[in-house]
Amino acid sequence: RGSLGGLSKKAKEAADILDAAGHDLVMMETVGVGQSELDIAGAADTTLVVLVPESGDGIQAMKAGLMEIADFFVLNKADRPGAEQAVMSIKMILGFRPHDVSSWIPDVLKTQAGEGKGIEEVATWIQKHRTYLETSGDLERRRKARLENRIREIVDDRLHVDFWNSARSSELKTQIDKILQHQSNPYDVAANLVRDFKITTPAI
Repeated sequence: RGSLGGLSKKAKEAADILDAAGHDLVMMETVGVGQSELDIAGAADTTLVVLVPESGDGIQAMKAGLMEIADFFVLNKADRPGAEQAVMSIKMILGFRPHDVSSWIPDVLKTQAGEGKGIEEVATWIQKHRTYLETSGDLERRRKARLENRIREIVDDRLHVDFWNSARSSELKTQIDKILQHQSNPYDVAANLVRDFKITTPAI
């Protein structure tokens, strides 16, 4: 809701509520469309990238960013033709991903979710990754970074609402007319609007 793809703000808010309620495991699904597909890595402790054999050549063209955020890959519908080739393609791409001896090395798991095959192995790998995060200190680092990003997002949202009040929105329309008449420009208009916001907003 409220997003064309990736992870919406409502999904993040729901995850915050579930986490605060003490749930041990919170799962989030994203359709992975556009740049926002990378948002999931900043909102989750463990990121799974799920593919199917039909991805075919698309695996070769997969965005570098998507390859970087995956803690491991799941190839679903692994009973279909092309499954082994898809696994080999993913592993080949992962071979170019830099890592040191102590770093987490992603793997590729095969599942047939419709028949329940491979699901237990996925659960085991989620726990393996959790153990790695805890022992390496990455869990604390990831959560600190996530909290910082969430607070920044919340502040940005509230500032946006406060900034674009009815008076300032009306002034923007007036200034747009002046820009079209070559009496002003977007940079000066933006600077004046920000200056007005600073003047009318009391200092904390």
